[in-house]
Amino acid sequence: MIRVARLIFSAADVRRKLRAVSALAENAGATEHERANAAALKARLQQRLKEAGEPAGDWTDNAYRLGKHLTELRKGVSPASPKGDWTDNAFRLGKVLRRGYKKWL
Repeated sequence: MIRVARLIFSAADVRRKLRAVSALAENAGATEHERANAAALKARLQQRLKEAGEPAGDWTDNAYRLGKHLTELRKGVSPASPKGDWTDNAFRLGKVLRRGYKKWL
């Protein structure tokens, strides 16, 4: 079970690790080996986010989430009515009769 939990990651966790590694890489008190390890880990984490298709974490993150939400809304809950059934013709006929009646008055 622990292995499965290690494979499953969230983008927020990876971003948090990326911030910590970036801080270590920029730390003046870190040794050269620590900086090299941090730079390698930073590259791997950025690649992992890129492969997951997650946004960068800045304003594009909000735009990404909005787009995903709009895509879900566009799908709709109920299936669309089939085109060409008798109700379409009845609707059009009622529309024509209503317009004609308004002109006649």
